[in-house]
Amino acid sequence: MKQLHNVKHDFIRYANCWEDADILLKGLAPKPAGQILSIGSAGDNSFSLLTTDPSMVVAVDINKVQLFLIELKKSAIKTLDYPDFLEFLGFVNSNNRLKLFNSIKQDLTGEAKSYWEYQISNIESGLIYAGKFEKYFSIFSKKILPLVHSRKTIDKHFEEKSEDEQREFYFTTWNNWRWRLLFKLFFSRAVMGKFGRDPAFLKQVEVTVSEHIFGKAESHLITSETQQNYFLKFILTGSFNGALPHYAREENFKKIKANIERIEIFEGFAETAFKKYDRFNYLNLSNIFEYMDESTFKNVTQGIIDATDEGAKFAYWNLMVPRRFSSAFPDHFQYHREESDNLSSIDKCFFYNCFVVDERR
Repeated sequence: MKQLHNVKHDFIRYANCWEDADILLKGLAPKPAGQILSIGSAGDNSFSLLTTDPSMVVAVDINKVQLFLIELKKSAIKTLDYPDFLEFLGFVNSNNRLKLFNSIKQDLTGEAKSYWEYQISNIESGLIYAGKFEKYFSIFSKKILPLVHSRKTIDKHFEEKSEDEQREFYFTTWNNWRWRLLFKLFFSRAVMGKFGRDPAFLKQVEVTVSEHIFGKAESHLITSETQQNYFLKFILTGSFNGALPHYAREENFKKIKANIERIEIFEGFAETAFKKYDRFNYLNLSNIFEYMDESTFKNVTQGIIDATDEGAKFAYWNLMVPRRFSSAFPDHFQYHREESDNLSSIDKCFFYNCFVVDERR
């Protein structure tokens, strides 16, 4: 795909999936024995889909290093007990990660094993901090936010408050001129393109990046839901601080571990995976359409029409570029508008513009 020709795929771009697995599972609502295709990224949401008892989840990505990360996480889930799993990935403090890695690395393929043996510093620091995107947020929490607010104020943001109290706290305490200035500078197109997302992923964006993200952040920060948002905790404090993503919660980990052999890893584009596997009836497509121009989006959508049957369900996110199957091909897709709007309103990944659930007619 020409939009990705100049994008590097030789490093970990995302160490965590920055999409809300809770709304993904509600939107797709896979029935047991489903055939699921899932954009790989860091693997988290593909693992979460194993809680639905599918016959198979195919985690697909064009970045081989992201697939090495998924393979290592898979090995950790398969081999380690729950406390060691949390310790190894970095959800809790540890000086024991290298020992844990040595206990699970024999389960890796040769190429993945060789890669991780040269990435010991990332393993010892905790895998969930190893991505470019996570390091971008780390700069914000460690270098930028302290210029705006004290640690006491940051902690107070997450204290339990009523909706009205949270809103008042935001406008009277949090939303000062330094917050507005430094937030918009840090989350500008130029800074995000250099330190966060690749500039190619922003090529189709026509809105002002910083204004869009600031508006989405403000809409979330004034609500009480912000107090328990583990993504926001990572962004503002540099770690999840005990608030765990779906796949890392103990009650879900047990189910994922039981079904771990049902996940397969595929290198390539999603449309290429259609040629290898039987027809999928549930597809988690992340926000892959964000970097596609309109023509490419329609070509990819046509390929999805050809490769899926009536009743297949699709879930995906729009960040700053509006793309929807049911708009491009209304005769072939039904847009679950009410469900999409409801789930978008509770999305913990507050910076996305919308979450979309479509179904093949």
